[in-house]
Amino acid sequence: MKLSKVFSDGAFKNNPVFIQLIGLCSVLAITNNVTNSLAMGLAVTFVLIMSNAVVSLLRNIIPDKIRIPCFIVVIATFVTLVQMILQAYSPAIYSALGIFLPLIVVNCCILGEAEGFAYKNKLVPSIVDGFGTGIGYLIAVLSMGIVREFFGNGTLFDKQILPEAFPGIGIMKAPAGAFILLGFLIAGFRRILSRRAD
Repeated sequence: MKLSKVFSDGAFKNNPVFIQLIGLCSVLAITNNVTNSLAMGLAVTFVLIMSNAVVSLLRNIIPDKIRIPCFIVVIATFVTLVQMILQAYSPAIYSALGIFLPLIVVNCCILGEAEGFAYKNKLVPSIVDGFGTGIGYLIAVLSMGIVREFFGNGTLFDKQILPEAFPGIGIMKAPAGAFILLGFLIAGFRRILSRRAD
């Protein structure tokens, strides 16, 4: 198993947001600015890597009949760790991510990787798969966050980029704008992948 293929499959070919269309609640909700997008992307990537590693290590011990509850306990442990770190060191981001931080536990992207890959593979490929899938998720949320913050507020990382007279495109701040933008990004991402495949 080539690790580069495992990584590229998770990040590009099977991108959790743009290709598999899973884990979209947080993508649509927290991508109103780049800071929130980056924080959520890094949190999901960390949880993916760590939970894939633990599930892979325990795959021969976990009974098949209770594997899903076991996966959820493993994932919840790392999500709780992320919550505690953010609450201690970055309360503003912790507050901004709100309910979507603990909901990482039931993110289909993470549970799907634990079930579909880590439970069937050894440690190193599972870590690489978690990293690749996390990077794929990070690409998606950062793309959304950059476009929405730039066109919605004229800022990036809360720093004014466009003139202050720029009124902002109101729909980019709204949930409807997130849906519309996601559709365009999915179409663009798939177009790029299809051109690379030719």
